[in-house]
Amino acid sequence: MGSKLYVGGLPYSATQAELTDLFSAHGTVESANVISDKFTGQSRGFGFVEMSTGEEAQAAIAALNSTEFGGRTLTVNEAKPQAPRTGGGGGRGGFGGGGGDFGGKRRSRF
Repeated sequence: MGSKLYVGGLPYSATQAELTDLFSAHGTVESANVISDKFTGQSRGFGFVEMSTGEEAQAAIAALNSTEFGGRTLTVNEAKPQAPRTGGGGGRGGFGGGGGDFGGKRRSRF
């Protein structure tokens, strides 16, 4: 099984092909993904690369961490497992709280 690497400090113009090319000099790249904003589609400046072996991953970290790519300094290290996400929201059924007095005087029905 390969080793997944976190790559931070990517230029916002970086593509998955460029990321693959950059890391392929240090071993076999299983996959490369540049993370983009789900609303705008713009790169978020980081990504993940999966190398085929742990040794290749370590070689890539040693060679590329703190180097410059596209005018930005890269941070390359082993990716940490994604923390489990919990359901968002709070209050009533996940739709927030609210209700009650909206300011001003309350009227009496009588």
